Amino acid sequence: MRHNATDPAGQAGRRRSTPTPVVPVFLADLFPALHAELMTLLRGLQPEDWARPTSCARWSVQDIVAHLLDTALRRLSFGRDRRIAAPGGTIRSYAELVAYLNELNAEWVTAMRRLSPRLLTDLTDWVGPELHRYLDTLDPHGAATFAVAWAGQEESPNWFDIGREYTERWLHQQQIREAVGAAGLTSRRWLYPALDIFVRALPFTYRAVTAKPGTTMRLDVEGEAGGSWTLARTGESWQLLAGADSTWSTRVTLDQDAAWRLFSKSLPPDRARQEIQIEGDAGLGRTFLSTLAVMA
Repeated sequence: MRHNATDPAGQAGRRRSTPTPVVPVFLADLFPALHAELMTLLRGLQPEDWARPTSCARWSVQDIVAHLLDTALRRLSFGRDRRIAAPGGTIRSYAELVAYLNELNAEWVTAMRRLSPRLLTDLTDWVGPELHRYLDTLDPHGAATFAVAWAGQEESPNWFDIGREYTERWLHQQQIREAVGAAGLTSRRWLYPALDIFVRALPFTYRAVTAKPGTTMRLDVEGEAGGSWTLARTGESWQLLAGADSTWSTRVTLDQDAAWRLFSKSLPPDRARQEIQIEGDAGLGRTFLSTLAVMA
């Protein structure tokens, strides 16, 4: 049974005083509307907009659209159609995985520069509903084809992988919107689900940080789409909780715009240090700055 868990705590739950373990979130139902927003945006672009640079290094608007098409086609091929396409060599580390994916992405984007914006838009519009139909067939708790590596997982449930896919499609659309001067999708409907997936990188970020059991790092993201989470040391690991711990050891506060940019490597380290407030253990708080919820 699916639940609408894009905002499981509701508006009143943004600053819950009793943290509870984070729960699965089921975001497949958001994909059709997110795709509709993208198509309205793309069909309204002027010819010169497609060549505009974006915050995604060395990629133009057209390159990002090509990448979104590529990732949707790959997911359908490898997941729905069971296509097997092994890398040329053995991938032994996270860094090698990132390098392999970067190579795949670059090859596709370079080739797609041959296409016209009109054709690229039409192909994107075709693949969107196909992707949504496929994702909707998946058992949310079944094993995903690909693990969420930025969370340190070697196997992930489908709901988390679908959430990861949502964050990627939201993020790249946001980058296009910024490049062409269009309004961003930063209301609670769109941004909160992305943040709720992004924060699940925190236990992996802190994996090498030792602390006494009971040590907590409270994260407050301010703004309409914000929320509070608590990272708690339990035994030999860190556990992510939803809600605010009033007896925190360290508290990190930042606004929602800085939060999504930091999680997606869109905020330079020097600016990131200026955008967050750390109370308590400064060292524990500074570790938050290295959090990444993208493959980089």
